[in-house]
Amino acid sequence: METERQAGASRLASPWVQLVFGVICMAMIANMQYGWTLFVNPIDEKYHWGRAAIQVAFTIFVVTETWLVPIEGYLVDKYGPRPVVVIGGLLCAIAWVMNSYASSLPMLYFAAAVGGVGAGAVYGTCVGNALKWFPNRRGLAAGITAAGFGAGSAATVVPIAHMIKSSGYEQTFLWFGLGQGIIVFLLGMALFAPPASMLAPAKNALKRAVYNASPKQVLTSPIFWVMYLMFVMMAAGGLMATAQLGPIAKDFGLHDSPVSILGLTLPALTFALTIDRVLNGLTRPFFGWVSDRIGRENTMFIAFAVEAVGIMMLSKYGHSPVAFVVLTGIVFFAWGEIYSLFPATCGDTFGPKFAATNAGLLYTAKGTAALLVPFSSVITTMTGSWHAVFTLAAGMAALSALLAIFVLKPMRNAHVQKHSRGDVDMSYATTVKD
Repeated sequence: METERQAGASRLASPWVQLVFGVICMAMIANMQYGWTLFVNPIDEKYHWGRAAIQVAFTIFVVTETWLVPIEGYLVDKYGPRPVVVIGGLLCAIAWVMNSYASSLPMLYFAAAVGGVGAGAVYGTCVGNALKWFPNRRGLAAGITAAGFGAGSAATVVPIAHMIKSSGYEQTFLWFGLGQGIIVFLLGMALFAPPASMLAPAKNALKRAVYNASPKQVLTSPIFWVMYLMFVMMAAGGLMATAQLGPIAKDFGLHDSPVSILGLTLPALTFALTIDRVLNGLTRPFFGWVSDRIGRENTMFIAFAVEAVGIMMLSKYGHSPVAFVVLTGIVFFAWGEIYSLFPATCGDTFGPKFAATNAGLLYTAKGTAALLVPFSSVITTMTGSWHAVFTLAAGMAALSALLAIFVLKPMRNAHVQKHSRGDVDMSYATTVKD
């Protein structure tokens, strides 16, 4: 196999080196999602298209980034990670260069679609490749990789904001787009798939053997759809909190309220957003590491239950500036881990051979959840407060926690026992350690 030859021919083809390269690539595309908000007002000030119309570009980006990941994952499983990330990096650069010249909404929307395809290619490849290189520590590997995307923009938010003010948003799009795209291109050339020996069955099969399910088999598995439902509910609740944090702070009268914690004083909303970036990154490898030791479902139950409690406490006590900052930190810390726990669970259950494709199929749940976010504004308008939205989000998190223990865990245990007995074709068996 070509991957075996390549891996043996390069000192770069080692698990931790590949993981670091993947994290850097993820950090380079993070601004396409998390840095977008800095450009909305400058674009509107120049063209007066309206923020709602400009934000359609962001929706297009999220949809194309998530819903095309299964296709990009299939290409990774078939051709390896290198060509997919290289092309993805080029598309990301092209998208931001187009943004710098976009003088009409259709061009802005087209650039968003191009960027979504590119970012999805990089995201899906790096997560899928990590799952393959770390068969016994998938939670940690997926978490570290996803952390690059969750917190990757933290270091560049301030430089981007300063450059927008000093040189204009057009030059910022142009130079950051080219810089980020070039880095992804170069690191993409150094990515390798793991050797075939890492995907082959062990000589002495351990008690937890799982076959490599094809994407078609995954889509017909009830386990996949239980995870998909849980992913949608958790992602929807977290995205609602993320997207509406500004309006919530304003309605609570906290938008500019100063908060001092550990000697640092910032407006409540700014403080909360800063904590979001940090904890949204840290939670992914942390809970991934925990799940490698106590099991995926047990970790899900703990994290999702904390999320439910945190949201309800935010609804009740969030009118206090300090409580608002602290509780939003808890909410974000108990939410971001879904981007490590679900890919790791998918890899454990369905094997590493088609890990990129299968994880990509599950990742489309984020796109499905994003379509539900606007309903939070509708509910708030109908009820006159955020209480119903908080209650709904907390309820979905609590239901996901219960599903993890009482539905997903028994189903996965039965799945493992079935395939350990050899009830299916084990020609692509692999061993999994939780």
